[in-house]
Amino acid sequence: MIYWFDLMGVAVFAVSGALAAMQGGLDLFGLLVLAAMTAVGGGTLRDVLLNRHPVFWMKDTTYLLVIICSALAALMVGPFPGHAIAILKIADALGLALFALCGTEIAEEHGVRPLAALLMGTLTACGGGVLRDVLSGQAPLLLRKDIYATAAIGGIALYFLLKAAGVPMRWAFVLGIVGVATLRLLALYFGWQLPALQMLQLH
Repeated sequence: MIYWFDLMGVAVFAVSGALAAMQGGLDLFGLLVLAAMTAVGGGTLRDVLLNRHPVFWMKDTTYLLVIICSALAALMVGPFPGHAIAILKIADALGLALFALCGTEIAEEHGVRPLAALLMGTLTACGGGVLRDVLSGQAPLLLRKDIYATAAIGGIALYFLLKAAGVPMRWAFVLGIVGVATLRLLALYFGWQLPALQMLQLH
């Protein structure tokens, strides 16, 4: 189940990266590069930190095929800028949710304790989006007031709480994904943001 969810996450993040590339006016090569960086950037960092070799997309080239197919499919949305922006946000929320829980579960399989697994899941979820934003010339969502990494942390925490309460792992996993995606989409719809910190002025 984790493998198929991971492929789904790669697909939707590749679409997210491809749409960002089209918004930035990149060529086909740039589109594929940005889609790939968005799709596997966070997971690559996770695998390096977990000393998990070979890195997942080098071991299984299905990931690369999914990225290429998803990025090319995203070109069909190109002529509709308004729809592209909406789809970009939805795809990003779904990718965030899928990667957050898949990254957490992979970390758990490697014997990582819950708090560190939560951080690994958050890195998996947000790393690719940060690379996408940096390469497309935008301020990373992770560093803005948007509820982004917070949504990933909330869904992963829900997953751990449900498991601790005796909920079967599969249901806790799925509900954690739903939790991340729901929180992120609600934040987008209602404009929720974290409060900005203000510098203290000393007199």
